[in-house]
Amino acid sequence: MTSEILFAGFGGQGILFSGKAFAYCGLIADKEVSWLPSYGPEMRGGAANCSVCISDEPIGSPLITTPDYLVAMNIPSFDKFIGTVKPGGKAFIDSTMVDEKCERTDIDCYYVPASQLASEHNLSANVILMGKLIKETGLFTFDEIRKGLEKCIPASKAHLIDKNIEAMKIGYDYE
Repeated sequence: MTSEILFAGFGGQGILFSGKAFAYCGLIADKEVSWLPSYGPEMRGGAANCSVCISDEPIGSPLITTPDYLVAMNIPSFDKFIGTVKPGGKAFIDSTMVDEKCERTDIDCYYVPASQLASEHNLSANVILMGKLIKETGLFTFDEIRKGLEKCIPASKAHLIDKNIEAMKIGYDYE
């Protein structure tokens, strides 16, 4: 089975971090993985997206044109990618930043006020959406997530692992 995930937003929202964390989780789960970041030249505020393929078989191409799952953290990303999600797929939308609703009836959409929740709890919105993605897809266990976070968070910032797990749980539990 292959799962294709597209994380999209703007620079500074943790898009590449989310993709990297999921890629590490795939490696820990003994899967084939590809991680393909894409971003503009701006340090903050420019378009950013990250394609992650997780598969039981070798991956032919890291390029994702029709993702199974979309994480959209801003309106431009929502507008650009919501139409590309495969029928039967799922979209995870930061409803604090995206006030539009998807008109498609062939995908499941989850609206999580991730930026608002992140602000209230001093956490990261991208990780909150990762938690919701994990709950609704069952791609990884919390143990795999913890190990993935431990791999991609440098030792100098190890104190952030528990904060990220907390953010993950908020997204996981959000109804």
